[in-house]
Amino acid sequence: MKIITSIVTLLLSAQLFAAVNLNTASAMELATLPGIGENTAAKIIDYRKEHRFKDAREIMNIKGIGEKKYDKIKSELHI
Repeated sequence: MKIITSIVTLLLSAQLFAAVNLNTASAMELATLPGIGENTAAKIIDYRKEHRFKDAREIMNIKGIGEKKYDKIKSELHI
């Protein structure tokens, strides 16, 4: 039982540090990014319905995400 608990803990902690894929992440996953709340997460999802992200910098096309916010989250983004 102790091994199973350790494996589950390891998997959950790895998930906390995993990059967020802009093209597939749920609103909940997007909202885990620093400075990205529910409203901005919804805007990201709306944007990607019409534009597939090809570069993480495209997130700055979302109203409310500028250079400063992008700099804070860029290391956590994945395409």
